[in-house]
Amino acid sequence: MKRYEVIAIAKPDLIEEGIAKLIERIEKIIFKHQGIIAKIDKWGKKRLAYEIKKHKEGYYFLFDFAGDGPLVSEIERNYKIDDRILKFITIKKDGAVTREGIDAEIAAAETKKELETKAGEAPASAEEKTIQPAEQSPANEKPRRSTVKKIAKKETEENKED
Repeated sequence: MKRYEVIAIAKPDLIEEGIAKLIERIEKIIFKHQGIIAKIDKWGKKRLAYEIKKHKEGYYFLFDFAGDGPLVSEIERNYKIDDRILKFITIKKDGAVTREGIDAEIAAAETKKELETKAGEAPASAEEKTIQPAEQSPANEKPRRSTVKKIAKKETEENKED
């Protein structure tokens, strides 16, 4: 078994029930092939970088799971057939492939997130105290010329001397 991540973009005009059915269908495929789901993220409706099949927006969602090659090819086959999916990508990633290992990763991520939120609250006030305004140059000081202008000036002076 290997760990995979599939990010898919569905048509933006789908209602919540349609998105739920898409996700449920992929969950069934993963369980049918004895795969293990680590995480399902619904990122929501976002603007696309470029038009895909005449759509400027798409509904993004992510599956993080462990499974075999035939499972990935079955998911990709389903996405290719389904007209509601605009685009998808499958990425092989490092990580635990057993249920226990995935549970441990999730617990570690939650603990890290809690620690960051707790630690993020206290230093935020300390950072505000230590930030000082940048020094400004005096008004009578002329800005420096760039090196390119200096070189060009030297070359013109040398040419005049010749």
